[in-house]
Amino acid sequence: MSTSEKVTRQLQRMRWGVPFSISQFHELGTAASVQKALSRLAQEGVIERVAKGIYARPKTLASMPSIKITASAEQIAKKWAQQNGYTLVRQGIESAYRLGLQTQAPVKTVFWSNGANRTFSVGNEVVEVRHVAESKLRWKSRPEGELLRSFTVTPANSVKLSELKKALSRLKLSEAESRTAIKKLKATPLPEGWHVKLEQFEKEMMV
Repeated sequence: MSTSEKVTRQLQRMRWGVPFSISQFHELGTAASVQKALSRLAQEGVIERVAKGIYARPKTLASMPSIKITASAEQIAKKWAQQNGYTLVRQGIESAYRLGLQTQAPVKTVFWSNGANRTFSVGNEVVEVRHVAESKLRWKSRPEGELLRSFTVTPANSVKLSELKKALSRLKLSEAESRTAIKKLKATPLPEGWHVKLEQFEKEMMV
């Protein structure tokens, strides 16, 4: 079986509208032959190249068969990060809004990463990836990571202890898990005022 046939067969098992990396096909032949096969399929409209080394099988809308949908900009950004071994987390403002520490929702989708600055666009959807210090990516998408990124964009003196308690409840943490998360954060460099705020929180809200 030729590389092209192997690629076509494996492609049939890929989900519609979900981005995939060319690296997922490298075991089927040489890098050059796999690239050639995917390029041909892209020219034929079987797949669509949505970013460098990333493709998707376009799917049609049942109500409008003439319109094809590939993958969302967010899906592409996440696949790009996975393909390159980058960490990708939602920006601090997004985390703070989700946890109720800020009331204004972000005006656009932004991810923080240890990869290069990138912008991914699909139609009217735009996702921005911003390179930040590794310290802001600590714990990735774990609850303590969400709290850490919230703290980096929110002044400690603007947050009431009751609001911090509500943030922990939104993370669905048990009391023991909350104590562990607070302990980790206290042992980490934080913006001014947050160590004091966490000390107060432990004394008054976690007795």
